[in-house]
Amino acid sequence: MLLMKPNCECCDRDLPADQPGAMVCSFECTFCADCAEHKLGGACPNCGGDFTARPTRRAALWKAFPPSAERVVKAHTPCAA
Repeated sequence: MLLMKPNCECCDRDLPADQPGAMVCSFECTFCADCAEHKLGGACPNCGGDFTARPTRRAALWKAFPPSAERVVKAHTPCAA
């Protein structure tokens, strides 16, 4: 099951689990579509992998399968710009 991280690791933008717009790599590093494309050039700065659109999780499922509440922000060089 995906962790469904709540934010972009680059710009800290909120990425609600029930809305589109999040991109993930195979290690579930999570970025907003804007940062993934424009700042990171389509490659994860943590693992070098490709991004794919993260699926959404309906809010009705959050009680049984809650999205992560842990916010992750990393100091990637492209994110500082």
